[in-house]
Parts: sequence; structure tokens; C-alpha cells
Amino acid sequence: MPRTPPAAADLNSRHAALALALSLPADTVLYLLLPMYAAQFGLTLAEAGMLLAANRLVRIAGYGQVARLYAQRGDRPTCTLAVATAALCALGYATLSGFWALLPLRLLWGLCFAGLNLSTQSLATADPVGAARRSGRSRAFIAIGPVLALPVGALLAQSTGPRPIFFVLAAVSLLGLCAARRLPSAPHRIATPVRRFQRPNSLDAWSFMEGLTLDGLFIVGLSYLGKDLLPGGAVVVAGLLMALRYLAEILLSPVGGRMAERLGAERLLVILSLLTAVALAGFGAGWLWSCAAAIVVLRALQLPLLPPIVARRTPGPGRVQALAARSVWRDIGAGTGPLLAGLLLPVASPLWLYGLPALLLALAALACGRESKPAVYLPSTATRK
Repeated sequence: MPRTPPAAADLNSRHAALALALSLPADTVLYLLLPMYAAQFGLTLAEAGMLLAANRLVRIAGYGQVARLYAQRGDRPTCTLAVATAALCALGYATLSGFWALLPLRLLWGLCFAGLNLSTQSLATADPVGAARRSGRSRAFIAIGPVLALPVGALLAQSTGPRPIFFVLAAVSLLGLCAARRLPSAPHRIATPVRRFQRPNSLDAWSFMEGLTLDGLFIVGLSYLGKDLLPGGAVVVAGLLMALRYLAEILLSPVGGRMAERLGAERLLVILSLLTAVALAGFGAGWLWSCAAAIVVLRALQLPLLPPIVARRTPGPGRVQALAARSVWRDIGAGTGPLLAGLLLPVASPLWLYGLPALLLALAALACGRESKPAVYLPSTATRK
């Protein structure tokens, strides 16, 4: 794929991020409302948890197929289909009840998110120059949707119940079609798939640990350990807390991208991951709110780092598949984290539960720092035009 001019790369990255920003709120608001109002959706609490995990599980199994479809069809068709399906899912959340009625919607959304997320990362790294900066801005644009939808959804749910907000969010998702239709439609070249099993590399290990600790153990632990310290348990308080996480992305992810341009993405990843490991250990040791604030800040700074590292190490047609593979490993970690937290938090010492994963995260980051040489891409005769 020819190098994209910087101005076009910035514009394409922005449109992809806006398409995801407008499609994502229905999912984030569902994470807020489904556990609290499970009965009104015709669910038990256990079924609600399974539905919230289903979109990650289907991505683990289906990211490869989504990556191939994305490469063959290009950004505009893939994102247009994903945005339209996301609106359909939001409408289903507003009208359908019961586990088996809602499960197909969660599976469809998981595949939609995979396509939209892959487009945002691929377009942000289409030109190596400024890739980290674009990744940071992309994360900030994506977070705008959830940071606005979560407080509004919480307030509306408190006054009218959990269903009406999803009618609104279905209409918001449809607005994402305007951004999706502005994306390029050219296909992406991808490398020939390798069928044999490949041992996870350092970026795979770091992606898994990042998902396990920050998207899994930390989120569940914050709710569990802080339930006695949090004033009130109302849906509005929970919505504001979740919105603050996305607000940090808006404010700090662009900062992380600019820092990566100056210091180098790998070096910054190692520094921030080591600081995150210290904060996680402190979180488990009992410094709950101060370390939680530090983790939210560090997570937002780290979000834009992985795509430019992947693009630099895997140039050429392998870039799309490499981005998808890292997302799969993060999803595996993020799916494992809540399971571990639910099983171990009631019986294990929080210091051990958070200290050991913090150590593994630090070791994975140091391994990424050691493997900092980029891969060399030599086109094969099959890919030469």
C-alpha cells in the first residue's frame, strides 16, 4: 500500500475515530446499566456478566476473519457495515429481553468493534511519520462518545429506567455513517497467513498483561474494594466514575502520543509500564484512591503506544494482521482478569493478587524494550505488482 500523505492520514484517522466514537456509547452504557438493571432486561446477574463478556470472546475467535474482510474490502465498506450494525444492536438493547435474544446482539457488536478498532489503528499508522501522535489523537476522539454518554445514560436511567437511553444511542450510532462514508475504500495488502502455531512474542505478552491488569483486575477490584468507601451506590456515581476513565483518555492520550514522538514509543512504554506496576502494587497494598488515580492517568498515556510500535516492527502487508493479533491478546487478558478477580478477591490477599500481575507486567514491558529492532520487510514475488 503506498504511503499516505500526512494530511490525508490525519483526516482518515480522525474520521475512523469518529465512527467508533459514535458507535461505542451503546456498549459502554450497557456495561453500566446491565448489572444494575438485570431483571428489567429479563436476566439474572450471572447472565448479565456472560453477555458483557460475549463481545470479547467472539473477538478472540473472530479477529482473524475480520482482519481479512477488512483488508479485502477496505475501510469505508467495513466501517459502514459495522456502524449500521451497531445501531441495530442499540435498538435491540432498547426492545429485546432475555439472554438468548440479547446474545446475538453482543456477538455482532464484538465483530463490529473489531472492524472499527482495526480501522482506527491501521489508518493512524498508515504513515510512519507522526503515527504515535495520530494514535493519541485517535484515542481522544474515540473517548468523546463514552464520556458524554455515560453520565447522560445514568441520569436518564435513574428517571425513566434503563431502556429509553438506547433509542437515543441507536440514533447517535447512525450519525457515525457520515464519518464512515468519508473513509478510503481501497483494500489493504496483507501477508500470506502462517498456519503453524507461533509462540507469543514480547508484545503479545505485554498486551495480555495490560488487558489482564488494567482492563480486568483493576476495574473489578476498584468496585469490589471501594464499595465500602464509595459514598452511595447509585447509578449516577458509577456512571461518573466510568466517564472519568474516558475523560483521562481525551486529555492524556494525545500527550502520550507526543511524548512517544520525542522519547520513542518503546522507551516510553517501558517507563510507563514500570510506573503502572508500582501503582498496581500500591493499589493492592491499600492505597486505593491515590493509586487508582495514578493507574487511570498511566493507562491513558499508554493507549497510543502499541499501534506505532507494531507498525514499526511489522511494516508492509503484515501490519494489519499484527495489529489484530495484539488486540486478540489484550482481549484474552481483559476477559481473564474479571474471572480471576471474581474468584480470588473474596479469598486472597489483594497485595498478592495485584502485586504478582504487576511484576509480570513489568517483566513483559522490559522484554518489549529489549526487542526494539524493527522487522525487515522484503516483498515477495506474490505481492509485487
